[in-house]
Amino acid sequence: MITRNLFLLVVLLFTINFSNAQNNGENELGAWYMYFGTNRITDKLSIHSEAQFRFYEVTNTFNQLLLRTGVNYHINDKAIATAGYGFISTDGSFDDIPGEENAKEHRIFEQFILKNNVGKFKFEHRYRLEQRFISTQADDFTEHRARYRLQLTYPINDHWFLNAYDEVFINLQEPIFGQNRLYGAIGYNVKSNFSIQLGYLKNHFTGINYDRLQLGIIYNTDFRKKDQ
Repeated sequence: MITRNLFLLVVLLFTINFSNAQNNGENELGAWYMYFGTNRITDKLSIHSEAQFRFYEVTNTFNQLLLRTGVNYHINDKAIATAGYGFISTDGSFDDIPGEENAKEHRIFEQFILKNNVGKFKFEHRYRLEQRFISTQADDFTEHRARYRLQLTYPINDHWFLNAYDEVFINLQEPIFGQNRLYGAIGYNVKSNFSIQLGYLKNHFTGINYDRLQLGIIYNTDFRKKDQ
């Protein structure tokens, strides 16, 4: 009788754990819808603008809203330094839980980009530090992390191009590994300052992988005074 009850308890615990594992949305194909802009003010300065809407599924089940801006200093055509701010609202649960509040994050970041070409291939190295001020229902806390992204762009012709990157996130507190993002996309230059990308992202955390479609719009503006 004791053995039977113990067996039933083990089965019940396994069922609960399995059910909880299914509720993180890992098995769903989600999507990120994104806008990026570089708004040139002077030859040396521009404003970065960005909005991302992330979903556990392709068109519903909200996951995250990310709004980010920053001031870019263009050292030259191949090097850009940035300081900026981001606001992030995150629903960490795939399930719709009544009364659940999203985690809120205010983020400061410092960034440096280096670019170089090898033949037709365009390489971009992005180095970023982040100071993250996070508020949840349970606690308020601060975290720090470093990010490095290697991006490769290959122009097929004047309009079409291929884009790929890998980005690693390193926490400056335990645990050290944060996440890794592997991305590939095809893009289309509508105009010289307007392009669209459609791609696929493999977002890997320790023990969890998320598959995400990405639709990105890049629209750059130039407010510099033109020569008369």
